[in-house]
Amino acid sequence: MRGRIEKIFGTWKRSYGLRRMRWRGLAKAALQVHLTAIAYNLKRGLTIIAAA
Repeated sequence: MRGRIEKIFGTWKRSYGLRRMRWRGLAKAALQVHLTAIAYNLKRGLTIIAAA
């Protein structure tokens, strides 16, 4: 379980710019993480649909 989650976080850091937060503050940092998760899931969903 942990390995799968760490792989996703690594992808976010490497490909989606989560090495550094763009905005200051907890709420804005949370927003960046949520937007990154949405982008990741949309891209993943398109990949799954294309493979089907």
